[in-house]
Amino acid sequence: MSTSPSPVLALRGIRKAFPGVVALDGVDLELLAGEVHVVLGENGAGKSTLMKIVSGAVERDAGEVLLDGEVVNLSGPRHAQALGIGIIYQEFNLVPHLTAGENILLGREPLLAPGVIDQRRLWREAQRQLDELGVAIDARSMVGGLSVARQQMVEVAKALSLRARILIMDEPTSALTGQEITELFATIGRLKARGVAIVYISHRMEEIFAIGDRVTVLRDGRHVGTRRLGETSLAELVRMMVGRDVAEQFPKRQAMVGVEALRIEGLHRDGVLHDINLTLRRGEVVGLAGLMGSGRSELARAIFGADAIDGGRIFVRGEERKISSPRVAIELGMGFLTEDRKRQGLVLVLSVRENIGLPSVARWSRAGIVQAWRETAAAAKQIGHLRIKTPGLGQSVAYLSGGNQQKVVLGKWLCRESDILIFDEPTRGIAVGAKAEVYPLINQLAARGAAILMISSELPDILGMSDRILVMHAGRIAGQFTAAGATPEKVLAAALGNN
Repeated sequence: MSTSPSPVLALRGIRKAFPGVVALDGVDLELLAGEVHVVLGENGAGKSTLMKIVSGAVERDAGEVLLDGEVVNLSGPRHAQALGIGIIYQEFNLVPHLTAGENILLGREPLLAPGVIDQRRLWREAQRQLDELGVAIDARSMVGGLSVARQQMVEVAKALSLRARILIMDEPTSALTGQEITELFATIGRLKARGVAIVYISHRMEEIFAIGDRVTVLRDGRHVGTRRLGETSLAELVRMMVGRDVAEQFPKRQAMVGVEALRIEGLHRDGVLHDINLTLRRGEVVGLAGLMGSGRSELARAIFGADAIDGGRIFVRGEERKISSPRVAIELGMGFLTEDRKRQGLVLVLSVRENIGLPSVARWSRAGIVQAWRETAAAAKQIGHLRIKTPGLGQSVAYLSGGNQQKVVLGKWLCRESDILIFDEPTRGIAVGAKAEVYPLINQLAARGAAILMISSELPDILGMSDRILVMHAGRIAGQFTAAGATPEKVLAAALGNN
């Protein structure tokens, strides 16, 4: 718990507005040395903006930032770093073709002479930072060859090499396996023991009780309340976040399974996928479970034509098809919500309207010119139907919350009238209230006759949403269950290859 009765960081009445939206409205927060302070809130609640203000990346409009009781005016990220504030974003700021040591001391390399790096000292200092974290990483390892969990440890070491007393961690476990999460929590425990104050942002509600000391909840840019985690409950935190009870997380649906929409026979990709057989029928949700690296996303990409296959047959509505590219898949009525929506599902520099219309542009064009009125009308319809929160059709999609970005991705496939849908991690990185909106949308699509393959690392999502469940292990289908016959123990056993 806290090693100091007074806050190392205090935020008083922080306010920030962007065109068309007030992101923060009078937010207070106190952070004690040696504690993990969780910041919770829906997408769009203001968490990221608040942390960007603390790290110097965004200038506040009003309010005060105090370090050790003294008001500071942060002039930028470098100033914040000099004051001992470090931040690790969900998307790492590492150079993959440099070593771990070079990344840790990037821009601050020890020199033998002007322009000549002291390599021995660099390796020694970087290795010391890694060893103090208790992680087995060689400072000479190329970052691009490290796992996501190891890259994250390099980010932590980089922050600590700047003598960070305050460390902000944004969704640190979003891409980690269970064992990697355990190792991260052990590292966080060691940092707490050294007196480092940690701000921890996560949508995984089960984690915060395991790692956090206190929690602050934001809603619509306002401070709802702060609680000690030992003195609150999951139900209370959800109420604080969404302003209502989420009585039933997974809405029930009577499955009306229809004819076959997609069939895969003997699909094979050398070294990745082995003899995959599956069937999707209209009106059903088939859950695809498995540990990271089991081949789930690779299977989705192969079906959609994003990755080539070395063997097997794909039947769409009963006819064998050669899906050589995503373009072919789209023409066959397929849609793919990718695991990484920002890099693969959206064009961040384009507007909400343009992103929703992307797969349909060819249908709306005459002589190579897009009929803007059709694009506008279609996008407006999806914004209304999916309740996408945006200041307008022309808003850059980069500035939407994660949940609303996910709705934009879904909207573009609904606009295209796709009826075979592959959802890869549809609720990754979105908050509990946004999930409560995505789940009914999936059910509505199934009720209208869409065939849905849903991949998720969240076992409750798989068990709560699926009519049938397939489990992958080492590139193979290792288990199949009905919704009634599936249990967490059975699914996990299959995912581990213990069937």
